[in-house]
Amino acid sequence: MHHASIRTANIHRAIAFYEQLGFTVCERFTAGITLACWMEGLGGRIELLQVPQPRPAADAFADEHYTGYYHLSFDLTNVVNDLPDWLAELRRKFETAAQESEQVKPLQTLLEPTQQMIGDRIYEVTFIADADGLPLEFLRLMGELPAPQ
Repeated sequence: MHHASIRTANIHRAIAFYEQLGFTVCERFTAGITLACWMEGLGGRIELLQVPQPRPAADAFADEHYTGYYHLSFDLTNVVNDLPDWLAELRRKFETAAQESEQVKPLQTLLEPTQQMIGDRIYEVTFIADADGLPLEFLRLMGELPAPQ
């Protein structure tokens, strides 16, 4: 995949949010009258597009009847050893950044870290909201169940 595109109400606020996650701007451009950029981090690339006259995003996380793209997911298996510790540090980082800049708000957690079995693998999973309230998933592979004998 080349990139995932995210429409945002305020590109400067969105850039500040994703910078806190470790993304960096690699290209700035316009698409017609729309401000845009590509950011790279956590093993991928996102495109941010500032929407003129934005409306609030649908609540994809809380609305169980929502249909459409649901969330981006980032694999932290090779980046962190403990998802709850990573999230606690991220919260502190956002708190500090929010005190230093109006562009950054405190981190909103949608789902505290929890273990989830998917197939024969066990993951730690957490969800946070981005600057526009869109859900982002972070997961870490904890282990695999032994193969049946």
